[in-house]
Amino acid sequence: MGFFTKTVQYLREHLSKTRSKIASGLAAVLGLGRDLDEEILERLEETLISDDIGVETTQRLIEDLRNAYKKKEIVKTDQVIPFLKEHIKNYWPAQDRRLRTAAAGPTVILVAGVNGSGKTTSIAKLAYMLSRGGRKVIVAACDTFRAAAVEQLSIWAERIGVQIVKHKQGADPAAVAYDAASAALARQADYLILDTAGRLHTQKHLMEELTKIRNVVSKHIPGAPHEVLLVVDATTGQNAIQQARMFTQAIDVTGIFLAKLDGTARGGIVIAIKDMLNIPVKFVGLGETPEDIAEFDPQEFVEALFS
Repeated sequence: MGFFTKTVQYLREHLSKTRSKIASGLAAVLGLGRDLDEEILERLEETLISDDIGVETTQRLIEDLRNAYKKKEIVKTDQVIPFLKEHIKNYWPAQDRRLRTAAAGPTVILVAGVNGSGKTTSIAKLAYMLSRGGRKVIVAACDTFRAAAVEQLSIWAERIGVQIVKHKQGADPAAVAYDAASAALARQADYLILDTAGRLHTQKHLMEELTKIRNVVSKHIPGAPHEVLLVVDATTGQNAIQQARMFTQAIDVTGIFLAKLDGTARGGIVIAIKDMLNIPVKFVGLGETPEDIAEFDPQEFVEALFS
């Protein structure tokens, strides 16, 4: 995709809370150049689980590490971190993270997420990134129930210089989506991003509303939505995985936008999401400004996390 890149140094700075937690935990277990043994492996397993990397992922990493230890491929603790980095990087195939696009006409991106996840701000960051790449972007305020939602998206749209389609508060979200699809076609937009209501993933009828929006735009624009991004608050840790599972039952989630990654020590959840759900993390939010977005690159992410 390559709209822009973020350096490892940039990620290191914005992942400082997670990096500090992981670094301190690993240092306490591994020490400096000690001989590796079974006790250290057990303590390392506990540390990685506490870093929100996930039980299943951690067990797989430890099993690989234990096998290498038994074969004497790794004998010292200072060999452990390079081993972990290389194995974690291999979890993500390159084609996994590309933003899906339409073969012709506007690409429709439906964005979902629970209240408070940072969804609207994440949409603004994505719209900014795409527009800075020379694309014509329209955002649609389909969250018509929350009082401040339309206003918030309107402010962001004006700030970053993209068009917005909106109705008054309380309007039918599917009607907004329909008008937005019409506008995207008429104005020859490259991207249409739909902001949807931040509903709790446990409320079935509200999830059905997302399905209705999806069906409306698909009738208007063939193949739409081409991408369904779920915004997940990184600070929720393992709860993010349950949210993703529930949303996927209602809509076909194609990618994760992990928000608030800079404000948490639980950045290891990125690894767990991919390993447990096989839903690719495509973008990460690393601050409050429109520029604070990065296309997820596992090589750079892992380097930043463990450096």
